[in-house]
Amino acid sequence: MVMSRTHHISQQFDKELEDIRSKVMTMGGLVEDSLSQVLEALSRTDMELAERIASSDYKVNEMEVDIDGECTAILLRRQPAAGDLRLVLAVSKIITDLERVGDEVKKVARIVARIATSGGQDSYYVGILAMGHHVRRMLRAALDAFARMDSHAALEVAQEDPEVDKELEAIMRQLITYMMEDPRSIRGVLDAVLAARAFERIGDHADNICESAIFLVEGKDVRHVALEDLRQQLARGRE
Repeated sequence: MVMSRTHHISQQFDKELEDIRSKVMTMGGLVEDSLSQVLEALSRTDMELAERIASSDYKVNEMEVDIDGECTAILLRRQPAAGDLRLVLAVSKIITDLERVGDEVKKVARIVARIATSGGQDSYYVGILAMGHHVRRMLRAALDAFARMDSHAALEVAQEDPEVDKELEAIMRQLITYMMEDPRSIRGVLDAVLAARAFERIGDHADNICESAIFLVEGKDVRHVALEDLRQQLARGRE
């Protein structure tokens, strides 16, 4: 009788853990879809689509609150240890990063709405769109690494973050050139700068999700570990 009850509790706990994993992926899909849509809105300067994206941000916020509440309840009720505890902690960090990605998407959506009204230059956004698609792929790959509990795939995604920084530097140099050549472009260029920085931050959040995935699998906090050191640590783990 006692063993049956213990087995039932264990099954219920496993279900709760699987539920928060599933909800993270649902939230991630929602954020990724919003990011794809804002890139489409930016490419077409579609004010109507941009406004819809900006007004739907509450869905991501609601999911963060819901999942965070479940994580807190699991910690209080189950007092998980080892891998189960790492899963709950990783989920708690990942949903924060996803919510912040949602915030950055909302910022870009508002910029699109502004440039649709004021008539911004398409040339400002060619490199920015390319960077936006890059960080969207990073976000998808980071979530996939978490879902598959693949620390090595997470490391591969994290290695792309310096490339995003280089893309931002190149974009900033180009935008500064536009301002120097024509002071009347300053307002439009500033919007482009804000959009570029928003996409760069999304890349940072994708990198954070990778760090959470590595923590979940390896049990190591790698937030302040250099990429080369991390690569060597994971390689040793394979031996």
